[in-house]
Amino acid sequence: MVHHDPAIPGLGTIAAHDWAAIARHRLPNGEPIPRLAEALEVLDGLYVFVEAKTLPPSSDDRLLQVLTHGPTPDRYAVHSFDHRIILRLGRLQPPFRRGLLSASYVLDPVGMLEAAGATTLWQDWQLIDQDLVTTLHRRNLELLSWTANDEAEIERLARLGVDGICGNYPDRIRRVIERVAA
Repeated sequence: MVHHDPAIPGLGTIAAHDWAAIARHRLPNGEPIPRLAEALEVLDGLYVFVEAKTLPPSSDDRLLQVLTHGPTPDRYAVHSFDHRIILRLGRLQPPFRRGLLSASYVLDPVGMLEAAGATTLWQDWQLIDQDLVTTLHRRNLELLSWTANDEAEIERLARLGVDGICGNYPDRIRRVIERVAA
């Protein structure tokens, strides 16, 4: 299923419910909570970054199966704060794109990515500087920022040369990036 938080408004903790209960539940806007395969169908042709908040090893194959059989698997990547998940997924399917989430300024970001078999660092936007961008790009690694919403910060990140900016306002990000590129 696709949901950002560990609890669903009006239902409670996800782990306390089976899929049937979750499928019956409607979000405040009336929409159901989709399964990942359903979301991938709707997002056909787009880049999709799946954050694995938690994933028991027994579910690794199922996640990879859903991603491999989606309409555009070459446009999917998985990232997580739990670097062990990314390492496991890479051992099962080495060519699959993987990234690590970080909310701290790591002393050796390249070593951290290599240890987990990842090629992308998803870094908290507040901790991105030119040195980090340069360090990762020298090794052909990607740097994506999260969650930048302020126009000045989006512009700063674009000028630093990050490979992507995640935020709550895609139109704002697009507008700032177009302005920087002009």
